[in-house]
Amino acid sequence: TDTEGKDTEYSAEHIIIATGARSRELPALPQDGKKIIGYRKAMTLEKQPKKMIVVGSGAIGIEFAYFYNAMGTEVTVVEFLPNIVPVEDEDVSKQLERSFKKAGVKIKTSSEVTHVDTSGEGVKATVKTLKGEEILEADIVLSAVGIKSNIENIGLEEVGIATDRDKILVNDFYLTNIPGYYAIGDVTAGQALAHVASAEGILCVEKIAGMHVEPLDYGNIPGCTYCMPEIASVGLTEKQAIEKGYELKIGKFPFSASGKAKASGNSDGFVKVIFDAKYGEWLGCHMIGAGVTDMIAEAVVARKLETTGHEILKAVHPHPTMSEAVMEAVAEAYGEVIHL
Repeated sequence: TDTEGKDTEYSAEHIIIATGARSRELPALPQDGKKIIGYRKAMTLEKQPKKMIVVGSGAIGIEFAYFYNAMGTEVTVVEFLPNIVPVEDEDVSKQLERSFKKAGVKIKTSSEVTHVDTSGEGVKATVKTLKGEEILEADIVLSAVGIKSNIENIGLEEVGIATDRDKILVNDFYLTNIPGYYAIGDVTAGQALAHVASAEGILCVEKIAGMHVEPLDYGNIPGCTYCMPEIASVGLTEKQAIEKGYELKIGKFPFSASGKAKASGNSDGFVKVIFDAKYGEWLGCHMIGAGVTDMIAEAVVARKLETTGHEILKAVHPHPTMSEAVMEAVAEAYGEVIHL
């Protein structure tokens, strides 16, 4: 249907559904686009707010909290779980909270916004914390509590395409239960990341074209948060690895010990690596600091190639660079670090 309401019908042998997602709304945070907004509106505000409450501390919430704080807005982040960026390793979460507080961002974890009063000039948010309720006042509330797939009103029911909990069900090559119909990106169960959707789209089309392709390894997808300091990670967190029963070798190298980091004035953060003590498998890599989103690819490729810790340790890294912190963290894991 075009902008004038005219319908045109198209047909094809293969149809890929890639309708993406939108900001999820909570009953306590009904978005009006003015005082309670989603992430799209946050990119196009006509006026910079003096005070902002960000509800949710996933990548979207944290990136906007950083952005507006850097411009001079007084920002408060409210997170329901005990740690901000809750999908990240706990050490990363704690480091980011320290860095954000140093920058002036207020953090309230284990807290929930139960009501927002928009009747006045600004907003008054009722926040339930472990110590009781409190009222936060601001100009605007940004709801960043996740996303919702755009699967309504596109005809899935008419065709008979199966869904489950807001997601289209697909096989390893993104074919739905109905031949000829495929789905990729945020409407499926994989991580809601641009590089995941891109990889899924390429893999799906290559499979349709008859090429030999291997299913995507969702356990080796890098996640990045573009704040300052940046966050990048891949694989298991320390907690997840312990829960899976691994005996671990863990190494951690702070950027405060990195010549390049100190010279550039970016010594906040660290690289943390997690290995299986028995076989040397690289289980996870977690970074927080300047430029780490450009560094995480080393861990992704190494894990894809089933590289061990000793192989990383013996691969000479250039000095002075931020990336040598990966080698140093591995050395620390294996008791061979000499620069700490």
